Amino acid sequence: MQASVHTFDPDSGAGSVLLDTGRLLPFDADVFGASGLRHLRVGQRVSVEASEDDPETTGAHLTRLWIVGIGEGEQIR
Repeated sequence: MQASVHTFDPDSGAGSVLLDTGRLLPFDADVFGASGLRHLRVGQRVSVEASEDDPETTGAHLTRLWIVGIGEGEQIR
């Protein structure tokens, strides 16, 4: 699914994305580290996978983050 970067802290590597549905999902430094990316900017479009089949579920968080064509990243469980 697609999302836009909502927050990103380059020092910690953690942040959050805003899904196209309007749902805000956090990601931690491990997810960013596995992405192979070096930086994210607020508003940047990214592809994501969530911990739940339905990312609208309470407690869902990102397990994978990537930009198509720039690093597919590995999934964090």
